[in-house]
Amino acid sequence: MSGFVLVLIFLVAVGFFFLSRQKALLASDGVLASLHSRPDYHGLYSFLLSMLSGLVTFIICTILALNPLLSLLIAVIAGLVSGLNITANTRARNKSEKIVTGILFGCAGVAVLTTIGIVLSLVFETFNFFDSIGWRVDKFLFGPRWSPLSGLQDGVIDPDRVGIMPLLLGTAMITGIAMLIATPIGLFAAIYLSEFASLRLRGWIKPMMEVLAGIPTVVYGFFAAITVAPLLRETGGLFGVNVASESALAAGIVIGIMIIPSISSLADDVINSVPQSLRDGSYALGATQAETVRQVVLPAALPGIFSALLLGVSRAVGETMVVVMAAGQGANLTINPLEAVTTVTVQIVMLITGDTDASTAAGPAFSLAFTLFCLTLFLNILAMRFVRKYREVYE
Repeated sequence: MSGFVLVLIFLVAVGFFFLSRQKALLASDGVLASLHSRPDYHGLYSFLLSMLSGLVTFIICTILALNPLLSLLIAVIAGLVSGLNITANTRARNKSEKIVTGILFGCAGVAVLTTIGIVLSLVFETFNFFDSIGWRVDKFLFGPRWSPLSGLQDGVIDPDRVGIMPLLLGTAMITGIAMLIATPIGLFAAIYLSEFASLRLRGWIKPMMEVLAGIPTVVYGFFAAITVAPLLRETGGLFGVNVASESALAAGIVIGIMIIPSISSLADDVINSVPQSLRDGSYALGATQAETVRQVVLPAALPGIFSALLLGVSRAVGETMVVVMAAGQGANLTINPLEAVTTVTVQIVMLITGDTDASTAAGPAFSLAFTLFCLTLFLNILAMRFVRKYREVYE
């Protein structure tokens, strides 16, 4: 019923578009110059007024459990009101632009309000968590043991079991390995595609590279668990090195492969945006193509390249499925990439989806999420300061 009413509202709004457009043509007496706004704007104004009135009323009817047909009636009334007031001097263009501006402002406001809501929820739950453990922030940030749901005493979490240092080290280790894999491959691929490859070859290579970005992360996880991890274990055995079945190295390698398209695509766009005049000036001074790329193009594109690398870091930090399947789920305080580790995001998933009471697990989970939020916010601020400092403006 609701879907049918929404379709009817849309059809009614479309009908008023054509009716108002036709009435505007009649009001002009065949001379469009006599109209303040073109006929299409009159139709657009009626469409927007009818559609928005119907949608807002439909939402209200849904919340208050009223008959949704009332929203259809309101849409018809709004369309009739806008259509009856059409004259040659009606400022339909101004009214339509104000409505569109309001819609755009509302969309931007939704993004802002959503962000504020997420931050407030994280702060509120984190506050409650630290209040329950006696504000032992030092134990949380620097403690070597993470097992918040074990050893509960009357539902109270032991502050000595909520140290996130193993999670931070695991996250940093896997992210570092991933960036060591993705940074050179992604940047060199971007440089080749933008500066050296022919248009025909670029048309083949870039879409094939973008295929990596469309592969689901669970597929990468299976690839890491079934192929990469056993290969590393067997290779380590040949040299007498003990490699765990689940290791940070396996997860880092696969995540690095996964984020290559993100870094390569953004870096390629940034390098292509460097003005051709800089390249021509370098060639005119006798520089080779390689020297031009190294001494002119890359320095000019450095802020954008740094932003691309930061995006890769953010994606590596937030990856969960590959880590679960290739690196393990147990918190292990180690800097050895050949051992099993876990990350902040994996522990958040385990806490939220576990069998423990949600009210008990929510505190540690939201505290981890708030820590991750602060970490990514710090990286973004650092990136913006770097970009503003080294950004070049070309005219």
